[in-house]
Amino acid sequence: MKTPNHHDFYQMALLPIGYRDLMALQESEAFVPEFSFTHWLIAVEGEQLPQAKIYFHWKVSIYPATSAGDFNWKKPFYCTKNMEVIDYAISLGSSFISFAKEDALSEATLLEKIS
Repeated sequence: MKTPNHHDFYQMALLPIGYRDLMALQESEAFVPEFSFTHWLIAVEGEQLPQAKIYFHWKVSIYPATSAGDFNWKKPFYCTKNMEVIDYAISLGSSFISFAKEDALSEATLLEKIS
């Protein structure tokens, strides 16, 4: 299932899911047994604020995805709180990419939720 046409959706990475992260995914609400999710799709998403001038807040979203990049946009594995500056979201997304490469993304998102 592909995402609808978001106004501001920037895919940062499509990375293979490591074993430990796969175990965490299987215990989460984002897991859908019918799909063979093998990758993380990490993206920065803009959310337009309801005002006359176009203004966005930004969040980093992490979706389980197939190797072709298909994902269920309704069930992210993790989404950050909204941030006012896109540079902060990009920096945090880059950190999540590093954690995903080390098979430690699930641990990083848990720490982010706590702080």
